[in-house]
Amino acid sequence: MNLPLLLNTPEPMARMRVVTTRDRSDAALKTLHEEGVLHVEQSEELKPVERAAVEGARNRVSESLKYINEILSYIPEKEKVFLKEDLTTKYLRPFDEIESDTRSLYATLTDLYKKAAGLDREIKRLREDNRYLRPLSEASEEIDLSLADLSFSGNYLFSMIFVMPLELHRSFLDRIRPHTLHTVVATTENEAVVYVIARVEGKKVIEDAANDLGCRMFEIAPEDLTLKHFLVIIESRIQGLEEQLTTVTRELQSKTREHLAEVVLLKEVLSAESERLAILEKASEAKYVTMVEGWIPEANVESAMLHLKEAIDIVFVDVRAATESEEPPAKFNNLGPLRPFEVVVKLFGVPGYREWDPTPIIAYTFAIFFGLMLGDVIYGLGLILAARFVLPFFTDDPESDNFKLFQRLIYTSSVIALIVGLLSGTALGDFTWRFLGIYEGDWALVGPFREVITNPVYFIVGALVIGIIHIILAHLLGFIRGARERSKGIMLSRAGSLSVIIFGIPFLLYGMMDFRVVPVGEGVYTIFGYLAAVGFVMIVVAAFVQMKGLGAIFWLLDVTGILGDIMSYARLAGVGLATFYLAYSFNMLGEMIYGALSGMLPGLLGVAIGGIATIIVLLFGHSLNLALSGLGAFIHSLRLCFVEFMFKFYEGGGRQYEPFCLKPRTFIVVG
Repeated sequence: MNLPLLLNTPEPMARMRVVTTRDRSDAALKTLHEEGVLHVEQSEELKPVERAAVEGARNRVSESLKYINEILSYIPEKEKVFLKEDLTTKYLRPFDEIESDTRSLYATLTDLYKKAAGLDREIKRLREDNRYLRPLSEASEEIDLSLADLSFSGNYLFSMIFVMPLELHRSFLDRIRPHTLHTVVATTENEAVVYVIARVEGKKVIEDAANDLGCRMFEIAPEDLTLKHFLVIIESRIQGLEEQLTTVTRELQSKTREHLAEVVLLKEVLSAESERLAILEKASEAKYVTMVEGWIPEANVESAMLHLKEAIDIVFVDVRAATESEEPPAKFNNLGPLRPFEVVVKLFGVPGYREWDPTPIIAYTFAIFFGLMLGDVIYGLGLILAARFVLPFFTDDPESDNFKLFQRLIYTSSVIALIVGLLSGTALGDFTWRFLGIYEGDWALVGPFREVITNPVYFIVGALVIGIIHIILAHLLGFIRGARERSKGIMLSRAGSLSVIIFGIPFLLYGMMDFRVVPVGEGVYTIFGYLAAVGFVMIVVAAFVQMKGLGAIFWLLDVTGILGDIMSYARLAGVGLATFYLAYSFNMLGEMIYGALSGMLPGLLGVAIGGIATIIVLLFGHSLNLALSGLGAFIHSLRLCFVEFMFKFYEGGGRQYEPFCLKPRTFIVVG
C-alpha cells in the first residue's frame, strides 16, 4: 500500500559492493563521495584494510585541521563567510597540494600565533603564581625568600610547595610530619597550599605521599626576586602582558580575515577528506583488493555504477536487493511540500524500511490542528516573520537541512493559521471592530465558519468531530497493519475500537439526549447498540490474546482510552478560544487605557499620550499572546499526532539514510 498523498513508504534500497584493487581504493571513495548516494556500512567478509597507512593519512589531515582551527579560534564572533571557490573543485585536488596550502597559510600567521600563545601561557602562569603564592606570603612572614629558594634541593635540605584539595591537606600533613622540619599552610578557595622544608632523606617519602593523595608539586620560575617584591609587581606584569596580547590578537584577527574565505574552504575540504578516510577504515580488503559496501537507493544505482566505471578502470560493482532478514536504512520519499513534516515523524521515530511513512497524513493534520489553534491573520504573519528572522538566532547552524525543514514546517502551519484567520475574519482578536470600527463578520470570508470557532459550544463540538474522524482513521490504519502482519490481537483490538466509536457514539447520543446523528428509526439505533457491544467484547478478547492474564486489567484501559482520546481533541477549541479571548482582553485593556488617559489629560496631549500607552500595551500583549499561542499550538499539535494518532499503527524503529557525500555550501558560519 503506497498512497503518496496519505501514507508513503521509504524509497527502495539495494545493497551495493564496490571492489577494486588496493591502489585504486582512493579513487573509488572519492567517486562515491562526489556521487553522494551510498550509505556505507561495515564490511564483514574480508580482513580490515591496512590501518597503518590509513591512520597515517588521517593524522596528516588531523594536523592540518588543527592548524585551521587554531587560525579560526581568533574569530571572536559568528559571521558568514561566502566561498569564492567551488568546494568540489578544491576537494578533487591531490591532498599534498591541499596540505601544502594549509601549511603555507598557517606559516603566514604562525609567528603572530606563537607570540599570542606564549603571552597567553605567561599570563596564565603569573595568575597561578599569584593565586597560590599570595596566600602563602600572607600566612607567614618567615618565608619572604627569593623565588629560587622557595623550591630548592641541596645536599642536606630541600624545600617544595604542594597544592591539593582543601579536604586532603590534613591527611597529607599527618603523613609527612615525621619527615619535615617546617611547614606553612595557606588556603585559597577550595584548595590548600603547603610549603615544606625537610631533610633530603625524607624527600621520596614526601613525594610518594603527595602522589598517593593526588597532590601536585607547584613549580616556580626561578627569578632573582623576593616573594613579597614579586607579589608587588605581578599585577602590573599581568596587565602589561594582557595589553600586549590584545595588540597581537587584533593584528592576528586582521590578518586572519584577509585569508578567511580560503581558511574556511580548506576546513571544509579537510573535513570531507577526514570523513573519506574514516570510511576507508570501515572498508575491507583481501590481499590485493579493497571493498566498500553499503545501501544505495535503487534509482541511483545506474548512475553510480556508470561514474565508478568511468573513473576507475578496474572495478567490480555488485548490486542486489535487500533480503527479508536485512533492515536497510530508510530514505524518506515525500513530495516537496510535505517534506518539512518529516521533522515531526522523526521526532517520534524514523520509519522502518518496510513500514509506512505517515508524513503525508501528519502534514495535513498537524498543519490543520496548528491553524485552528492559532487562527489569526496577524499572528500567522507574525509567526512567519519570527521563523524567518528570529528563529535562526536559537540554533548553531541555521544553514543545516534539518533547520531549514523546521522553518518550512512553521511557514506552512502559519499559513494555515493565516487562512483560518481570513475565513473567520480574525486579526489580533477583535482588533478591527474595537479600533477600526469594522466588525469581523463583515470581512470574514466564510461567516458560518466564524460562528463555529468563536462560539465555545460549536467549537468544542467541531473539535470532537475532527477527533472522531482522526481516531477512526488511526484505528483503521492499525487494523490494516494487523492484517498485513497477520496479528489477530491487533486486528481484534482495532476492529473493536472502530465498532465502539462508529456505532457506540450515535447509540449513546440517541439514548441519553434523543439526538439522532443518523436520520433513521429507533430499531436501527438498537442495532447500533448491539454492534457497539460486540466491539466492546472484541476489545476485551484482544486484550487477553495480546497480554494473556494481564488482559484482565488492560481491557479497561483500552475502553476508557477511546473516550480519553476523543475528549483530548477538545484542546483544539481550548487553545483556539484562549488565543482569541486573550487577544480580546488585551484589546479591551488598550481601549480602556486610551479612554482613561485621553479623558484625564486635555486636548491633543491626552490623545497623544493615550495613543502611545495603548500602542505599548497592544505590542506587549499581542507579542506575548503570539509567543504563548504559537508554542501551545505546536506542542498540542504534536501531542494529538503522537499520542492519539501515531501510537495506533506506527512504531518508527528504523534507521535514517545518511549517505557518504560532499556537502557543498555557499557560506560557512565561523567564530
